Amino acid sequence: MSGSHNNSTHMVGMDLGMTERLKPIHEQVARMIREEIQPLDEEFLAEVEKGGRWEYTARQSEILEGLKAKARERGLWNFWLTDSDRGYGLTTVEYAYLAEEMGKAHLGAEVFNCSAPDTGNMEVFERYGTEELKEKWLSRLLKGEIRSAYLMTEPDVASSDATNVSLSCVRDGDEYVLNGEKWWASGSGDPRCAVYIVMVHTPDENRSKHEQHSQIVVDAKTPGIEILRPMHVYGEDDAPHGHMHIRFKDVRVPAENMLLGEGRGFEISQGRLGPGRIHHCMRAIGQAERALELMCQRSLRREAFGKPLAQLGANFDIIANCRMEIEQARLLCLKAAWMMDQGDPRAAAPWISQIKVVAPIMALKVIDEAVQLHGAQGISQDTSLARAWTHVRTLRLADGPDAVHRRQVARNELRKYTQEKI
Repeated sequence: MSGSHNNSTHMVGMDLGMTERLKPIHEQVARMIREEIQPLDEEFLAEVEKGGRWEYTARQSEILEGLKAKARERGLWNFWLTDSDRGYGLTTVEYAYLAEEMGKAHLGAEVFNCSAPDTGNMEVFERYGTEELKEKWLSRLLKGEIRSAYLMTEPDVASSDATNVSLSCVRDGDEYVLNGEKWWASGSGDPRCAVYIVMVHTPDENRSKHEQHSQIVVDAKTPGIEILRPMHVYGEDDAPHGHMHIRFKDVRVPAENMLLGEGRGFEISQGRLGPGRIHHCMRAIGQAERALELMCQRSLRREAFGKPLAQLGANFDIIANCRMEIEQARLLCLKAAWMMDQGDPRAAAPWISQIKVVAPIMALKVIDEAVQLHGAQGISQDTSLARAWTHVRTLRLADGPDAVHRRQVARNELRKYTQEKI
């Protein structure tokens, strides 16, 4: 798939197709998800009600660790890490095809050690961490032995503008002292969550507006950290993963845990959030594909008024539109991935913002149509659709709400026509 584009991008020879080296890997991943992971999803989730909500039952551990062991043995592990000798050696475009498959199963991403927020956090350790931090945390994350969380959003400020982030971080000798609250710390409910990367406020009047924040690595077991409550997503606590509301009270962290030095928080978050945002979008496309598959099967299997549901009402048009919108979103996602592979984060950013708006809205629509065609069963626990809808609806807020990304896209567009700062 090649083509020339508008004058602002000068793209020639853009290949978005599946490479020859990827095809056998994709086949293995897709088959494992279809035959081994999807069939265990519901059993894994049903176990949450049997044990303590924030611990894994023996059966959950057996399911998850058994699948992870199979993936490791088959060499299907850590696909997401590009531009690193620790990674698998794939481009972002190649990884997009695998992430889409992972979106089709609840456990899909974690089985291959490709889960959020760990992928983004590992990226931070890989790019910005000291050798000591890599040895202590990155090596264990890459092996899938522990989980992690990224703490940015706060309850008392509009965190969509990250310059508002206010968790206090004050130097005291060889340590920093942290005070304040974070919420929506995804994954921090998991008993395996051992480390946080935390966006903190380190004000200095000699630095610019975007140099007032820093990122620091915090051991989850540090004294003074209190988990206040799990946040509910449409009434569900997402156990045992969880999105926790956390209080820091005089939490002391070694000074060497500061990443890159004070004032570099925004620089790090841009390096972290680009890949994370696009990975979410890839998986959302997979969720849409799964929903369309369920919709088609249901429409042919079920009858009403003497006909299959497929032949009733506007269902032909609905199915056709879902297919077309998935294809459009996938192409935009692959183009954003290709832009990332060119190595210029600034040029890639508006493309990532575009797909971050488009993919969740498209997936929500497709899932909702699938729910509608399933009738009351579609909103029940008897299909994966209700869970998929709440996940994708949440995604429209994660890593920046739609309005923030639209703002970035518009500013980039208008910049072509004016010399003034927009």
